[in-house]
Order: sequence, then structure tokens, then C-alpha cells
Amino acid sequence: MSPETLLQTSPAVAELPLNSSDAFDPAVDFDPYVMATYGRYPIALERGKGCRVWDTQGREYLDFVAGIATCTLGHAHPAMVETVTQQIQTLHHVSNLYYVPAQGELAKWLVEHSSADRAFFCNSGAEANEGAIKLARKYAHTVLNIENPVIITAHASFHGRTLATITATGQPKYQKGFSPLVPGFFYAPYNDIDALERALEELDRGDRQVAAILLEALQGEGGVRPGNRAYFQRIRQICDEKGILLICDEVQVGMGRSGKLWGYENLGIEPDIFTLAKGLGGGIPIGAMLCKSHCDVFQPGDHASTFGGNPFACAVALSVCQTIERENLLTNVQERGEQLRAGLRAIAEKHPDTVAEVRGWGLINGLVLAEETPLTSADVVKSAIAEGLLLVPAGPKVVRFVPPLIVSAEEINQALEVIGKAFSLLG
Repeated sequence: MSPETLLQTSPAVAELPLNSSDAFDPAVDFDPYVMATYGRYPIALERGKGCRVWDTQGREYLDFVAGIATCTLGHAHPAMVETVTQQIQTLHHVSNLYYVPAQGELAKWLVEHSSADRAFFCNSGAEANEGAIKLARKYAHTVLNIENPVIITAHASFHGRTLATITATGQPKYQKGFSPLVPGFFYAPYNDIDALERALEELDRGDRQVAAILLEALQGEGGVRPGNRAYFQRIRQICDEKGILLICDEVQVGMGRSGKLWGYENLGIEPDIFTLAKGLGGGIPIGAMLCKSHCDVFQPGDHASTFGGNPFACAVALSVCQTIERENLLTNVQERGEQLRAGLRAIAEKHPDTVAEVRGWGLINGLVLAEETPLTSADVVKSAIAEGLLLVPAGPKVVRFVPPLIVSAEEINQALEVIGKAFSLLG
């Protein structure tokens, strides 16, 4: 389940005391006016600094959610504050009918630091994946001469909330109530190459042909499941043999979160197309689709975004990119990730009947609860909140740890202390 779905269905969250103040009462100032598309934790956050946030009651929390893997540099980072201040005083938005220098600078940085040749900018991960789906379909029609193109995606995947991207998402619970869905998708188990090859054979026998394979380098919402290196390398080989496209969804795992700049680097492959959002802007909305030149088949009018690539978002995203590089944050991600996983494994060893596994890359990690335990990820998150630590579920049995990339060794130890205490209390 998604984090908001878990909240809606978890009685544990309802038991938390509501933090409010005279200045802000959710029952009066929020709920009557905002659509209830999220089950919200009963906390009203109003400011942040580094890896910490404060609610309207002044209570401090260690933030290991980071906007769900989005606040790359934490909160109120000086580089972002400076860039935001300068850019809003200069030029914040113009149409893409004109050249936007900041957009060109960001595209250049991304291209020079990845396997891609071109970039398209939008506002979110769902939009980036929509762009990739459209590009793959046009490539299928204009290059592969395919009449009924199919994109293979994985079970337990998550690619967004638009109609095309929830169809691409291999989880029926997200699709319920939104039919008719977009045709042209087929699902296969993740990390199972035999199943994928059978899917290709099945499709080849029908009247539909595969145009692309769309996969997350690590499944985030699907339970923090890292991709298998051999699986991805065989898929790359298949794509090369058949002339189809390999698309990597890097929305959650890109921008250094895996310990490498891009998740696909952990797998020893290069995608034809990959998508970004979340951490790219460090919390400022921006998404991107990047591709190799051989599949850059879009022409003027094929795709667009009013706000995509505006000067404000691009300038901030470029500052995030440059800060990752300048402050050598990838080393910190690798070291803090190892520290976190080692600490979580130690907790797992103390509670073998409760914790089944620890998995992840860099600073995207999952603590997997045993199927036999009555505990859910929402129970653990509730207990952590009570002790001043913000975490997020990645399914009913996986607790996700995605702190800002600037997190310190001391803050990792503090989080581990809270989790250890939570499991001792929860049994």
C-alpha cells in the first residue's frame, strides 16, 4: 500500500494525539477545504533545518522521510536559500517558446553526468514517466513500425497517479475505480528473467509487439526491492537484440540516493530513457525525462509543459546537483547507508520473530517485518513518531528510511536508538 493508504486503514495512527495550536486547527482550517486524498498524520509541520523539522507545537522531529526521498539537501540548505532568493528576484517563469538559459545549464549538467544525450523538463515523476511512455510509443510507430505497441512493466511497481502511469503501475489497488485504463501495458514479476522472457514470447505470438520495458532500478513503493544485476543486464541484452527500449524509472532512487548518482549504475547497465523528479529539485517541484539521441524522436508540438523547465525550478535543481558534487555527498550516502543497515541488522538480530530482513541501497532502505508478526509498518511509524522520528511505510510490512543525503552519523545513531526502543516496546 501507499503511505497515505496505510494511514487511512491503520487504527494506530488515529490513536496519536493531534498536534494543533490556536493558530492552526486542522478540523477548522484544513479538512473542510482540502480534498481527502491523503490519510494524514496528525502533525502540522511548519519549519525545518537540516534533517530536522518542527511542528506547530514547537516539537522537534528527526526527518527520515525527507518529503518521501525528495529533500535531498534537507531543509533550508544555504545553497538552496541563496539560489531561491537570487532567482525569484531575477526571473521565475517564462514560456518555453523562448530559450531558458537555466534550463540549458541544468540539461548540460545532467547529460554530462549520465548516459543520456537529451533532456525534457516537467514538474513531477508522473509527468516524467508520461513523457517516457509517449516517447516510447512514438519510437515504436516511427522507428519500429509497430501498430499496437506494448510496454512491459513489473508487478509491485509504481510509476505515478495519472491514468497512463497508474496503468503502468503493476498494482491493481491503485487502478481500482479508474477504468477504463490505458491500453498497451503488460506486467511481469520483478527480478524474474524467466518470467520476462515468457512474457515476450507470449506477446510475440499475439498481435501486440513490445516497444519498451519500463522498470524501477529499485522498487520504492513496492517494498524497497533493489534490482538484480544479472536480471537487468539480461534485459539490456534482450532490448539490444530486439531493438526495443529500456526505460528506467529513477524518480525515487536517482540523484544520489542509491549511493551512486543514478540507480542504474548499481546494475551495470545504461537505459535508453530514464526519468527523474523527487530529489532533483531538493523539494522544489521539477521532473525530467532523459534519453539517448537514437530515441529522441519528439518534434515541436509532440510534447510540452507550461511550467516544465522554468528558470526558478531549473536554477534550484542545478544548485542541488552542484552541491551533491561539491560536497561529495555520494560518499556520505554510502557511509551513512552502511551505518544505517548495520544498525538495522543488529536490531533484526535482537528481534528475529519480528524483523525478517533489511534491504536497500545508499540512503533508501527498508526494514522488512516478518509475515508472522501482527505488527505492521504503520505500527512502527506511529511508535517512532511518538519518540520524535519521522518514517514512512513502503507497504504494510516494510518501514522505509529515506533521510536527506546530508544526514550525519550522529543522526543515524539517534534514529537507530529510537527504532531499537520501538521494537523493544512493541515486542
